[in-house]
Amino acid sequence: MPANPARLAASHLLEAVLERGRSLEEALDTAPAMEARDKAAGHRIAATVLRRLGSLDAALEPWLRRQPPAPALRALRIGAAELLLLGTPAHAAVSAAVSVVPKPLAGVVNAVLRRVTEAGPAVLEGLDAERLDTPSWLWASWHAAHGPAVRAIARAHREEAPLDLSLKPGATPPPGGEALPGGTLRFPAGTRITELPGFAEGEFWAQDEAAALPARLLDAKPGERVADLCAAPGGKTAQLAAAGAEVVAVERDAKRLLRLRENLERLRLPAELVQADAARWQPEGRFDAVLLDAPCTATGTIRRHPDVPHLKRPKDVPALAAQQKALLDAAARLVKPGGRLVFSTCSLQAEEGEAHLRALPEGFALDPAPGAPEGWLRTRPDQGMDGFFIARLRRKLAP
Repeated sequence: MPANPARLAASHLLEAVLERGRSLEEALDTAPAMEARDKAAGHRIAATVLRRLGSLDAALEPWLRRQPPAPALRALRIGAAELLLLGTPAHAAVSAAVSVVPKPLAGVVNAVLRRVTEAGPAVLEGLDAERLDTPSWLWASWHAAHGPAVRAIARAHREEAPLDLSLKPGATPPPGGEALPGGTLRFPAGTRITELPGFAEGEFWAQDEAAALPARLLDAKPGERVADLCAAPGGKTAQLAAAGAEVVAVERDAKRLLRLRENLERLRLPAELVQADAARWQPEGRFDAVLLDAPCTATGTIRRHPDVPHLKRPKDVPALAAQQKALLDAAARLVKPGGRLVFSTCSLQAEEGEAHLRALPEGFALDPAPGAPEGWLRTRPDQGMDGFFIARLRRKLAP
């Protein structure tokens, strides 16, 4: 039987993430050449496996005497995800999974998946899915930071995130979206942004409700000189430019800077683009306001990036927290007296968020604002948005 292309794509993606430590985005770029619909289907299957990996392995365990070879394990996870979670007809799910393994492994894949078929979705009942599908170190850190909400956070990660849009001022909202209180327009998960009317004309861009908050808190005014550090892919740059600010967007990575440029060109929004390390960048003059959305573990975006829990390690957290502190201090040096600085990370880790409040840059204080009465706020996926930490600071006027 020829290998099923969608399941072949899913196997390729799972191998890249779980065995080679590569991101789903990177793996998609190197997936075997195939029809776009097959690649999209493979991505959907692989993402489901990554979201529910612990539960799927627990469901397979009763029929495995030992760990099977990697190609067989990938096929078993793919088949189990289709049978138990995606509603694929049994014959199609089993035969397609068998088609992507070498012939000597076909027998065990076929036999185990037939047993899973007989057991049905009931095999998942009684499992502590939230714990099984969350790496233990993340569970422990989230419990310490967020208390009992850890279970709701883990439950939210089992579902794909919706498509949130930010609209240019005066743009006509595409039909079918739900208008959220802050101005975000929400569409169901799986909505293709490129198929919405107004995309080609640059009327809107994809941006999670939480990701739109840092620029809103910065509250850029027309004519203000504003720096957006670590700016790619450009959603926050677009917000600042749409508000009428004179924006300088700084990004270290050349490929990401190119993506930022392309996004701004589609949106027809102006900004000065600079390729530089924000920690070392030394522009002429200071800014009225600076936004720093710092590199982080991205554990707040797991609904959108289910590979994150399988790629990050505990050691990544302190290393990134130290990098964030260096960037925050560098950003502070760019702010005029009396100016504003917004710092954010898309992380659920307290070390990458609340811990930074213990050592604010010299001469800065938390700056209360509407929506952040204490000068900072925390969002979580169980609240229907990505997990962000956001702090708004103001530089004291010179005496």
